[in-house]
Amino acid sequence: MDFVLRISNFAMDNLLKYLAKLTLWRFNPEIIAVTGSVGKTSALEAIYAVLTAPRQNSRAMRIRVGRGDFSSTTQVCLTILGDLTPRQLLIFSKKTPEDAEALEKGIYYVQIILRALTNFVFINRASYPTHLLLEYGSSRPGEIKTLLEIAKPYVAIITAMGDIPAHLERWSGPDALHREKARLIEHLSANGFAVLNYDDSVILKMKERTRAKIVTFGFDEGADVRISSFVNRSEDNVPYGISFKLEYGGSIVPVFIKNLFGRQEAYAAAIGTCVGLIYDMNLIEIAEGLRGYSLTAGLKLINGVKDTHIIQGISSSSPASMKEALIALHDLPGMRKIAILGDMLELGEYTIRAHEGIGRVAGDMADVLFTIGLRGKLIADGAKKHGMNRNKISSFDTPEEALEPLLHLIKKGDLVLISGSRDIGLEKITDGIRRIPS
Repeated sequence: MDFVLRISNFAMDNLLKYLAKLTLWRFNPEIIAVTGSVGKTSALEAIYAVLTAPRQNSRAMRIRVGRGDFSSTTQVCLTILGDLTPRQLLIFSKKTPEDAEALEKGIYYVQIILRALTNFVFINRASYPTHLLLEYGSSRPGEIKTLLEIAKPYVAIITAMGDIPAHLERWSGPDALHREKARLIEHLSANGFAVLNYDDSVILKMKERTRAKIVTFGFDEGADVRISSFVNRSEDNVPYGISFKLEYGGSIVPVFIKNLFGRQEAYAAAIGTCVGLIYDMNLIEIAEGLRGYSLTAGLKLINGVKDTHIIQGISSSSPASMKEALIALHDLPGMRKIAILGDMLELGEYTIRAHEGIGRVAGDMADVLFTIGLRGKLIADGAKKHGMNRNKISSFDTPEEALEPLLHLIKKGDLVLISGSRDIGLEKITDGIRRIPS
């Protein structure tokens, strides 16, 4: 049965790739592709917010953005072929086992194929998106090469890498992963654009590997689009959002984003700004667009029981993103800062170093530390070695085990950070301490 399923999936994947390439040949949209080890989803949503903002004296853009928690190749192909319903996003999710909902998934595949063929024959170019926003992940060697065989971008963005990138266990080391990410800009034409993180030395060096025009973003002086005056904001002792300024060509605009936290969201806004500038938008139009920027992932605020507040950052967590989450926890007001940190998966030989390093950061940023999972115990070890009081540290094997002690611990005014890889189920803790509206 497993063999038949693998053969069936292989055939379907190849059919989707063929139809995706055929669709791109027929409608010829411009591709905006995002890769990196941190912040890809944030970047896509910020770009979408900017490019869909009202503006003057510019051609209309019909934009489709790739969404969904599934492999990059599947996501790219399905996005090219059409928008997915919420139910389809769930069925194709990595969380859904391959053999689960097999009949429903098969029906969806047939519908998608028939729709793609119908669109190819009957839909004119005026009805298809002019621009596709796609995430080019690299969870395994060669994946970006495969994606480039399907769709070559006009604009390519590399968000951030960090000292220890995500998904590293499938690679011989960081350099091999960096080379894979760089493929994305190597294949750009001279008329294309490479949008690069000025603050990340690894990414900035990649500019030597492309003939495309370079646009940079970051906090450091020298970035084309520079972020300054960044603050994790609060009002009346309640976390409220972030504010910062964006500088370009001698002009400055203030930006405020409600209910999102951490420097990663400012980076995403800067990426959106770079892309807006490429498409002839001005800073005022871009800032207006960023007012509509929101995110299902990222660090977002949730009201908790006992008049507490929760900052949730659950994703395919990397050390860089977890560190940023802890900095946001430290910056924001709260009677006590409680960090609930789970395993960071797929780090390979860097697992011990990365988790203990996060423990050292947590020891400086949090008053109380809960760790979840086997790797989470390494975070606890790092915090203890760094001098955090052992009585303030608790380790649990599963989210369910941590929930009751946490409910007894938290008090009015506490600020709780929940961060870790999505696959370990930290949402169960969020659901357990979330305040249900009356």
